Amino acid sequence: MAQRILVVDDDRSIVKVLTSYLEKSGYQALSAYDGEMALHQLRRERPDLVILDLMMPNRDGWEVTKIVRADHSLAATPIIMLTARVEDTDKIVGLELGADDYITKPFNAQEVVARVKSLLRRVKLDQSPQALPRILVHGSLKLDIDQRILFIDSQAIDLTRTEFSLLETFMSNPGYTLTRDELLEKALGYAYEGMGRALDTHIRNLRRKIEPDPDHPIYIQTMYGVGYKLTGEIS
Repeated sequence: MAQRILVVDDDRSIVKVLTSYLEKSGYQALSAYDGEMALHQLRRERPDLVILDLMMPNRDGWEVTKIVRADHSLAATPIIMLTARVEDTDKIVGLELGADDYITKPFNAQEVVARVKSLLRRVKLDQSPQALPRILVHGSLKLDIDQRILFIDSQAIDLTRTEFSLLETFMSNPGYTLTRDELLEKALGYAYEGMGRALDTHIRNLRRKIEPDPDHPIYIQTMYGVGYKLTGEIS
């Protein structure tokens, strides 16, 4: 069965273009033109991924993302945020609310499809069964790869899909300096010029959840001019 992609934008011409490209790529495209319609489609159709415009009537993209991430039945739905606003603060807010990716208008429709494919590949890998349970431990961090759960001193910590992928990448490569390109490819599934700011935002969000003092991290260290690394040795 074809994977279903919900395209949400109040500009019907954008919805028409994206649904056409998605359908040519073998996906089943659903559409919505405002936030309320998007939530209705999400709850009724349970799409595999959502392309969500930021500025819309009847609940904007930020509010829809917040509602989806707070609903346990929808929380795992991948979200690509589509925005005509180029300010970094707008993108950062979307990522902090739990969007997995963002694309700035005007966009190349083929790039949007490529991002959809990349994100869905990550979802498939996350859900693939493994022969043996995989657990990574680093200091007080315990990452259960198969159950997709992080524990810090036995307390479960909620991570977004992207945060989990980043932490898994770090904990699989302790003490190794990972460049931004490596992190984009290993954790996010693609390398894309201009995504460094988004990566930094995901790192900052991850630090807030795992570091005793995010302003003075003991786990994820910034290697200025290069990237990041997880300090210490994995147990």
